[in-house]
Amino acid sequence: MKNKIITVLLLILSISVYAQKNVIDEVVAIVGDEIILKSDIENQYYQYKSSGQADFSTPEKRKALRCQILEQFLFQKLLLNQAKIDSLKVSETEVQNNLDRRINYFIQQIGSQEKLEQYFGKTLLEIKADLKEQLRNQMLIEKEQNQITKDIDISPEEVEECYKQIPKDSLKVFDRQYEIAQIVIKPKIDDREKWRIRKQLDDIRQKILDGGSFEAMARLYSDDLESAKHGGDLGWVGRTTLDPDFAKAAFALKNPGDISRIVETKFGFHIIKLVEKQGDRIHVKHILIKPEISDNQLIKAKNKLDSIRSLILKDTLTFAQAAEKYSDDERTKYNGGIIMNPQTNLSRFTLNEIKDPTMLDILPKMKSGDISTPFLFIDPVSGEKSLKIIQVTKIIPPHRANLKEDYQYIKNLCLNNKKQKALDKWVKDEIKNTYIKINSDEYKDCKFTYNWLKKR
Repeated sequence: MKNKIITVLLLILSISVYAQKNVIDEVVAIVGDEIILKSDIENQYYQYKSSGQADFSTPEKRKALRCQILEQFLFQKLLLNQAKIDSLKVSETEVQNNLDRRINYFIQQIGSQEKLEQYFGKTLLEIKADLKEQLRNQMLIEKEQNQITKDIDISPEEVEECYKQIPKDSLKVFDRQYEIAQIVIKPKIDDREKWRIRKQLDDIRQKILDGGSFEAMARLYSDDLESAKHGGDLGWVGRTTLDPDFAKAAFALKNPGDISRIVETKFGFHIIKLVEKQGDRIHVKHILIKPEISDNQLIKAKNKLDSIRSLILKDTLTFAQAAEKYSDDERTKYNGGIIMNPQTNLSRFTLNEIKDPTMLDILPKMKSGDISTPFLFIDPVSGEKSLKIIQVTKIIPPHRANLKEDYQYIKNLCLNNKKQKALDKWVKDEIKNTYIKINSDEYKDCKFTYNWLKKR
């Protein structure tokens, strides 16, 4: 898993890990005002090699891979050059928020900030500095690509015609899929538990105000174990990446060193220390205490779900009606309780796309229309506990993609094909109108998809 995550990080954000002292750098190609360096190609080449994602068995295949990598860079630089001509912008906040989200994801996947720093032999700040400008350019490239294809849509007739032309044996074969609805009940926190936490945080806050070290208190008491190791430090974060209640309290702090009052969020109870603030970005530290859900409150939530389930089974109300009336999950309660698959944005899951172990255990035993008994769910991000029941609203047997069962999938496939054709036309036109020069003779006989060499 570690190697897979690091490979994805390298390929997406292009950290330079190849020993550059082994590369005598030179400008391989120029696209408008953008340049492609030999080190860019060599870094990517060795990333493919170390990840085992390409065939290196013959000199011809190694040469073809370098040609392919160069063409990828030519395509990106053409888009980036045009984005700058079109005066497209990405704000500092957009870049920082995107950078923070990606770094946090990779830290979560690899295990800790220390492991990420150890792997690259750099501090987190140095890693972010390496990535920042590359990520900004990547966002500009995506913006330009979206600009080119933004007005392209597809009609039902076009989808049907497109589907007819796709070789059927090339269409994706889906494993068994489940459409799932849920009703979620979040156990209440006992008033006594809230009082206990507030008293504990009040005492900690007062010790800090009396001269105690915020960082030492975070290491001793915070339930956010990852940030606690760094004295509660969350680093620079954007307003939109924070819990709204946390953001409101954090941005209300005026001066570096200010300590907030106790803040309640879905993660628990916090006190926050301001380090620095710049526009919609903020550098803060926090101490988090998570409440313990009592057995009594868990039993109450379970009993409530049992009662709701009984009403549904007696046809007093439908599952969808019950979800709207009783569920505590705002994302699903108003659409019949249907859970959307974050990987596909569709309302279907294969078993290997289910992450919750309890759901993964019970789904294969359920039939269409079945409603589970209540079970405990722990949110993998916030650690928040809830109880839920699920209904299998539909089971789709293993099948090859078709219009009847997979219209949205086919539509997306055909729309993407239509956009790709528009993008291909744009690239061919722009190559004619853009200064492009490949300096290295090593690439003069490459078999490119596009006419980068401008051969007649």
